[in-house]
Amino acid sequence: MNFPGQIAVIAVAALAAAGATYLIKGPPVRQLFCDTATLKPDEICLQQIPAGTAVLWVDARPRTEWLKNGVEGSILWNLDPAEDMLAFEAEAAVRIAENPRVIVYCSDENCGISRQVADRIRRMDLGAEVSVLRGGWRALSEAGRIRGARSPR
Repeated sequence: MNFPGQIAVIAVAALAAAGATYLIKGPPVRQLFCDTATLKPDEICLQQIPAGTAVLWVDARPRTEWLKNGVEGSILWNLDPAEDMLAFEAEAAVRIAENPRVIVYCSDENCGISRQVADRIRRMDLGAEVSVLRGGWRALSEAGRIRGARSPR
């Protein structure tokens, strides 16, 4: 058998095995898992926040995403140059005075903007406990904590 024929046989066998696995086991589970042992010092998992705990949520995503599906009661603070950074600081200062527990979230766990925003809040030196949410918006969405989001099945 020639090389292209061998590749075709291997590809067909692999696709058949993958299809059978999908039919038997179903689609892959793609839920976010937060391992507390791998957290950075300023990160927190959503399950570490006790229910009913007062938290000031800070959304570090673009304004359009925050308006569409942000956490209820959250404030916006992103690094978009078109935004007014002083307005972000002023609103954050007022809200931190009411609630010194702050958690910043971004689109997902790979978004570094949330860490930069958290650093800016810490530099304001208002005595707030500032954390970055591991998993970001995705973790909140899977937990059903987003405006208009449905809880996972």
